[in-house]
Amino acid sequence: MTTEQPDSVEPVDGVLTALADPTRRRLLDLLAEHGEATATILAERLPVSRQAVVKHLNVLASAGLVTGGRVGREIRYSVQPTALNATARWMTAVAADWDRRLTRIKLSAEEPEPESGP
Repeated sequence: MTTEQPDSVEPVDGVLTALADPTRRRLLDLLAEHGEATATILAERLPVSRQAVVKHLNVLASAGLVTGGRVGREIRYSVQPTALNATARWMTAVAADWDRRLTRIKLSAEEPEPESGP
């Protein structure tokens, strides 16, 4: 039995790669808390430079997790949940597949041994 996958696994790969970094996960948390923020505001809340924040935001944007929109001279970033939702669905499908496999193994292990004749 194969796990049902999204139309393209590539977006999931990008999301997982982006989320592998704790700074990027923290950026997503901050954006989720505040709705939207500039790289400067985000850098004030992290132990990295504004330039590092911009690089991390670019990785998140490439994965489809955030978007940036210009407001005057600023670029304000916000979370885009679509790619994260697709990844969550994929992970749920993988977990369900493993649950089915483990249930089959358990049932097989619990089956009584056939009795041997004399």
